[in-house]
Amino acid sequence: MGDNGNRRRRRDAGRLSPLEPRATPHAKGGLMGDLAALTSSDNYFEDFPVGDAFRHARGKTVTPLENVMITDMVMNTAQGHFNAHLMEATPFGGILSYRGVNFSIVLGLSTQDCCENALAELGLDNIKLTAPVRHGDTLYAYSEVLALADADQPDAGIITFRHYGYNQRDKLVAQLDRIALIKRRSHWADR
Repeated sequence: MGDNGNRRRRRDAGRLSPLEPRATPHAKGGLMGDLAALTSSDNYFEDFPVGDAFRHARGKTVTPLENVMITDMVMNTAQGHFNAHLMEATPFGGILSYRGVNFSIVLGLSTQDCCENALAELGLDNIKLTAPVRHGDTLYAYSEVLALADADQPDAGIITFRHYGYNQRDKLVAQLDRIALIKRRSHWADR
């Protein structure tokens, strides 16, 4: 999809390494530095043309921890998510990850690139959970910009993203649309 990671490489240019301090207490903006320095410089509303598509840098392996914990937290009683003995005798051969966990991981993988400058998440729509995921599967995410709209407030715009989640075998496991209120550079970059 898209530019084979070129957008991601452009986004990484100029970022601080994880261990590099962001600012001194005396720097403009105080201890944390300028607000814009805490986020990338190329993921404001103006940086997302309709049709733009890109792969996100990270993958996430699904572990029993998040699957069973979240399944229990939302009181999902389907044994396929936590009863290994029962699931060994099924065509799946083992526990399935709760699909709410799967699309949440896809959302998380896409957030740094798409919603780092979000003021609000406005909605999720068109959620499709297309294939089972098992413990040990690794999910990757891609995103596409579907639509742009003006917001009621002048400092932000509304973007509709479509996120795709694939497993390590390149099988689509989740697809969903996210609508987010994203900061405009014209109002936020110099803060």
